Amino acid sequence: MPDRAPRGDAREFTAVERWIDDRANAVLARGSGRWRPWVVDAVVFLLKQAWACVFGFLILVAIVAVRLWWPADAAVAPNDALVLIAVGIQVGMLVARLETVRELWVVVLFHVVGTIMELFKTDVGSWTYAADGILRIGGVPLFSGFMYAAVGSYMVRSMRMFDLRFTRYPPLWATVVLGAAIYANFYTHHFVWDARWVLVVAVLVLWARTVMHFRVHVRVWRWPLLVPFVGVAAFIWIAENVGTAVGAWTYPNQADGWEPVSPQKVVSWFLLMIISVVLVTLVHRPRTPDAVAAPGDARAR
Repeated sequence: MPDRAPRGDAREFTAVERWIDDRANAVLARGSGRWRPWVVDAVVFLLKQAWACVFGFLILVAIVAVRLWWPADAAVAPNDALVLIAVGIQVGMLVARLETVRELWVVVLFHVVGTIMELFKTDVGSWTYAADGILRIGGVPLFSGFMYAAVGSYMVRSMRMFDLRFTRYPPLWATVVLGAAIYANFYTHHFVWDARWVLVVAVLVLWARTVMHFRVHVRVWRWPLLVPFVGVAAFIWIAENVGTAVGAWTYPNQADGWEPVSPQKVVSWFLLMIISVVLVTLVHRPRTPDAVAAPGDARAR
């Protein structure tokens, strides 16, 4: 059996995460077959990824359920119901200690940044929401901020659960400058030249050499950091198709009937990922791999 990746302080894990690790240890204790550690790592990776996505998944399920099945004569409007459900999910996770207070601060930060963007984007007509409900600011129902918060929740939970470390991570000041430029371009491209492709190139140059080290259970794995950037952006695009299909919000080209969201939006979500990474690293500073752990770990190359 390969060397185990060193575990962090168990107090950092929620009850669900400890349960996953305990089940994995029980499977490993039953034997030492050649493929058993690989299978365990694969299953643990999928389970922890699903758990990291739980907030976003529950929000998406709530959006689909409310937009499709909420009674038309209900006392609470659908958009308001989504706000109350989202708050309930957040409070429930915190009370049940399925989310840490530190993670909550990141979620709040994403909520504020996302809501500000929503106010501008709806004002210039990039997309629209149904006009029902009173829990809104202008044309923006407050549940929209929770969709951005879901991205923050996923990222900060992944950083903690997988004990993310990085080699050749860019200087923090450079990432902040680029993140600010990307955030500004989401606004300024409506009035001046759209610099998104220049910004994409800048992202590729800045993070091209960065490698992410993440502990699953048995091994510590290494991936180029740009790989999860693209992967998460693609998943957000899929979720966006689901949200627009049930009428949670509408793009101009969907006004006469739903059609898939343009694949070009993946680029927008890729750039949003950079803003998200910068926000998370302001709370959880990027760390390098432990020097004492590296020689003994069996790593995928």
